[in-house]
Amino acid sequence: MTTAPGQVSVAQQGLRHPLDPDPARATKARAVFALGLLGMLTGLFIGGVVPATVALQLARQARREAYASGGFLTGGVWLRRGEWMAWTGLVLVAVSVVAAVVIGVVRLAGAPFGHDYPANMD
Repeated sequence: MTTAPGQVSVAQQGLRHPLDPDPARATKARAVFALGLLGMLTGLFIGGVVPATVALQLARQARREAYASGGFLTGGVWLRRGEWMAWTGLVLVAVSVVAAVVIGVVRLAGAPFGHDYPANMD
């Protein structure tokens, strides 16, 4: 790319080897995004723990593959968003579990302990 005829090029780009692959989006990046979204949407129903965990494991694999590819695998934004949503889903699962435990303990504390005999019985 030159700015005007006769000037030196602004950005010197090295020649690409003909056997180098074209940059492509990692297929695992989409899967991480979809599973993270599913984990976030179902996090309050405790079912989000499975897709969120799978999303985080796939994200680790996708990052390793992207690093090994030398920049030919793209999709880092999808990975980051998917990981963020997966962690959000796991936090929602934790909130749901803590709320269920607190509600259970409060109800257990209000219930009578032991046998409830009638008042006329010793």
